[in-house]
Amino acid sequence: MTNRDRSASETFKRVLAGATRALGDKPDLEVSFSHDRPGLTGNDLHLKAPSRSLPPEEVADLRGQADGFAMRLAHHDPRLHAKNAPAGEVARSVYDAMEQARVECIGANRMAGVKNNLAHALETQCRTRGLHRVTEAGEVALSDVIELLARERMTGDPSPASAGAALDLMRDWVESRAGERLDGLRAAMPDQAAFVRQMRGLLADLDLADDPEESEKPEDTEDEQEPDKDGQSDEDAEGEGEGDDGDGAADTPEAAEDDQQQADAEGGDSVEVEGEDLSQNDDSDESMEGAMPWQPNQPLSDLPNSPFYRAFTQEFDEVVRAEDLCENEELDRLRAYLDQQMLHLSGAVTKLANRLQRRLMAQQNRSWDFDLEEGILDSGRLSRVVTNPMQPLSFKAETDIEFRDTVVTLLLDNSGSMRGRPISIAAISADILARTLERCGVKTEILGFTTRAWKGGQCREKWLNQGKPANPGRLNDLRHIVYKTADSPWRRARRNLGLMMREGLLKENIDGEALLWAHSRLIARPEERRILMVISDGAPVDDSTLSVNSGTYLEQHLRQVIGWIETRSDVELLAIGIGHDVTRYYRRAVTIVDAEQLGGAMTDQLAALFAEHRHQWRNDGPVRVL
Repeated sequence: MTNRDRSASETFKRVLAGATRALGDKPDLEVSFSHDRPGLTGNDLHLKAPSRSLPPEEVADLRGQADGFAMRLAHHDPRLHAKNAPAGEVARSVYDAMEQARVECIGANRMAGVKNNLAHALETQCRTRGLHRVTEAGEVALSDVIELLARERMTGDPSPASAGAALDLMRDWVESRAGERLDGLRAAMPDQAAFVRQMRGLLADLDLADDPEESEKPEDTEDEQEPDKDGQSDEDAEGEGEGDDGDGAADTPEAAEDDQQQADAEGGDSVEVEGEDLSQNDDSDESMEGAMPWQPNQPLSDLPNSPFYRAFTQEFDEVVRAEDLCENEELDRLRAYLDQQMLHLSGAVTKLANRLQRRLMAQQNRSWDFDLEEGILDSGRLSRVVTNPMQPLSFKAETDIEFRDTVVTLLLDNSGSMRGRPISIAAISADILARTLERCGVKTEILGFTTRAWKGGQCREKWLNQGKPANPGRLNDLRHIVYKTADSPWRRARRNLGLMMREGLLKENIDGEALLWAHSRLIARPEERRILMVISDGAPVDDSTLSVNSGTYLEQHLRQVIGWIETRSDVELLAIGIGHDVTRYYRRAVTIVDAEQLGGAMTDQLAALFAEHRHQWRNDGPVRVL
């Protein structure tokens, strides 16, 4: 790369940072660039680092990304937002998406440059969410549809062409219930308190409000009408800078929402969440500075952004430890059987473990301590001994800087179709990774998912006893298995993996709810970086559920959950399919034809996540098929 390219890239960063500070009315805003996910924490804004060659599409995305954050800084009051946030996950996602749309539309209506940047970013965002591939209403997130319809009302401009098909599927349903509320958004847009009243009314119209009688009564809105340091007053923002150095973020509702919620969680006085009153002190604006990102406590039953999927009952579902499913003696026997399966792979197992460990350890940042009394001879300082024989020899030692706090969850498909060689290889590979990552200081959790019975179990019996009501939703008893928790050492959990060899364990697979379960466990972890790796051999299948719902009911749910995690969550999701193409579900995926390749595939893909240029995963989509 030439010095000219490098200089242009640095100049672009400076200009973009300056424009963002001006638009956001935050002269002291710290703007940095990296390959991590964009986000706003307190007074620190992190944007995606641009390529040195500055391709036009990337520049437009970055401008839109920055503009989205700037508009949020200028026109958003996180305390008012938190006070009136609904408790339900679907309602909260709609509420947050509409607030982001509001602040961006204020900027778009006032500044042509900002409008162009945000329009480009919104088009990218719609494609990232997969709206251009939607064919059925069940594949569309409700928050995406309402956000786009709200933007149409507030700006008068049509939605991106890539979202046309998705809007066509849902527009009439939303308009019939909440069309008048949407029409009132433009008038309420400059005043966040008035906009909150409209949003709460809209949620009530869509049957998403926590308390319909209170749906249009924001809490303490009079107190919140006072101008604050975030620039809530619209007039304050009118003289802000030029609009062509920002970006409404392909990631704005993902990253800015999370950061908004981060401020909400720290800055709100009283937020009602699922019946609990979580009171927080908010004596000063400084309480929001340095706030940790808000993380949803995702319940197992709550499908993100979708009113179309449900479980008939969760009464018979279970989350169980592997050691509770059989006696210790049987676990020892099953582990011994698994070890026998590994005998002919012993050489390969060792090579894979060493290979992964070398690749991971090689990617740690290293530094050297010099002028030590012992260690490795520092040849670079030998000249001092030649010029001054009285000078003692100088030694150096290498110092490792550990990975940023990371936790990896392996979610294993324990369905009947995995019986035999595939489940053996999955168990072996999980064993390899748990041991290897533990050596590298990376915590690992191993989970499995199946059902308690074939063809419905007690859930179906209850449905039959109630007279077979129509549209029952998921109609089987879930069994989610914890083989190894993230905090337990591998030596204590190694025999649990033998449970996968047990006859009768492997039944049906309902992948969507298993992903939600694994995701909720990851979100609750304190580590900064969270990785979820799914190992499956195909689409979700449960005869009981599919016999009374559409044939794609479980598959649509899985697609929605994957889309939500990939676009709305900090969890990094990837999948490995055995004998089936899972790249049609997951953006980051690899398909293997032979189960023998699983260990190597896991090693390669996990190592790639830790690679210095791991941000390429975000853009490249599905990876190769072996």
